[in-house]
Amino acid sequence: MRVLGIDPGLRNMGWGIIAADGSRISHIANGVCRSQGDDLPSRLLSLYEQLSVLIADHAPDVAAVEQTFVNKDGAGTLKLGQARGIALLAPAQAGLPVGEYAPNTIKKTVVGVGHAQKHQVDHMIRLQLPGAQIDGPDAADALAIAICHAHHLQSRGALDAALAKAGA
Repeated sequence: MRVLGIDPGLRNMGWGIIAADGSRISHIANGVCRSQGDDLPSRLLSLYEQLSVLIADHAPDVAAVEQTFVNKDGAGTLKLGQARGIALLAPAQAGLPVGEYAPNTIKKTVVGVGHAQKHQVDHMIRLQLPGAQIDGPDAADALAIAICHAHHLQSRGALDAALAKAGA
């Protein structure tokens, strides 16, 4: 199964794709969609178009997006929410199921600590995906989101199998 992770951002939207086979994961691709344009609608459109192309090119089976956290700057949070809407729309339009995870859940899944620092997340991504050339911190975060989703899907699959066996 191919898992697309998306780290929403209005200027830089990180993305990462992994292959998950049971508990084994491997790196497929990663990168950053950089918004282009002079106004907000143009920037959102450029992010949408870039995400749509990478989804068509890499054919992921599922996607996951980081949930927005609210910060002190209300206008900044609103703009990030609009970029997050694009991150949810593009995979949904392609027919992909989309999971959503809080930043602390992603960090706890990948690092083991919910309040891990960015360098700790990056280090664990490099350990779990040896040899992967990572296109910066936004792409590393997106790979962490994909890994988190793969682990949660695997856990859910194991739970479903156990429940089915118990009911049989």
